[in-house]
Amino acid sequence: MHADQQPQETFQAHRDLLFSVAYRILGTAADAEDVVQDAWLKWSGVDRSRVADHRAYLVRIVSNLALDRLRSARVRRETYVGPWLPEPILTSSDAADDVATAESVSMALLVVLETLSPLERAVFVLREVFGFGHAEVADAVGRSEESVRQAAHRAREHVRARRPRFHADRARQRQVTERFLAAASGGDLNTLLELLAPDVTVWTDGGGKVRQAMRPVTGAAPVAAWFATLGRHPYQGVEFEAMTIEFVEVNGGPGIVFTGAGRVIAAMVLDVDEQGRIAVIRTIANPDKLGAVAARTVHPIEPT
Repeated sequence: MHADQQPQETFQAHRDLLFSVAYRILGTAADAEDVVQDAWLKWSGVDRSRVADHRAYLVRIVSNLALDRLRSARVRRETYVGPWLPEPILTSSDAADDVATAESVSMALLVVLETLSPLERAVFVLREVFGFGHAEVADAVGRSEESVRQAAHRAREHVRARRPRFHADRARQRQVTERFLAAASGGDLNTLLELLAPDVTVWTDGGGKVRQAMRPVTGAAPVAAWFATLGRHPYQGVEFEAMTIEFVEVNGGPGIVFTGAGRVIAAMVLDVDEQGRIAVIRTIANPDKLGAVAARTVHPIEPT
């Protein structure tokens, strides 16, 4: 093997893992890709003969870079226009019934992780999602093992208290998602009311770039009335009939991608409760957050 091929091959072997760690810490695919690229630059300059565990070393590089980026991103997000939602990614899972793995990249969990401190978020991701030991996490984030144990405990309790309990199987989620879109596009108010949970909430993220609701819309009646007009009005200047609508896997579950006028217009993800009713609808329409979906890059979601 040529001497300079080895670092690249080692890095590529762990690239999915590194993106998965960075994305879950940051909540944005663009930032995660930047972190992975920066990690490669650092890795290519390392004396690898002194590195005993390449995987752990690479995760440490990515974790520190992601933490630094997250701290600066938090400041920017304080002035974000309207609700801030994670950047959606197209995913692929061989373990389709692995609820815990799918949930670890879900919009619902990523929204909860936004409420943690940067350190707590990184510790939670490394410990709870990827199963690193406390000592390994401490090494990765540059803190003492005791401080990591405390951060892990706080994060776990915080997430447990706020994590939604949606465990509808994928087939049911897909069926409900398809019925919802059919009812919305046909203006079928009765079916929409049947599909929506009484306290359903809609979150829309336009980032001030496109017109979206600036506050969440809550309640079956107002949400049904809103979506019943979906097929009757242009959205971002595109008639509904001129859109391409795809059912795809977004963040570990069924999602909808709307495309028209040569661009991705929006991505939508529905959370379905155990009764098969829609509890939360999240629509990401900020064009700055649709690059990963538009690029058609599909990310495996299993921890590697």
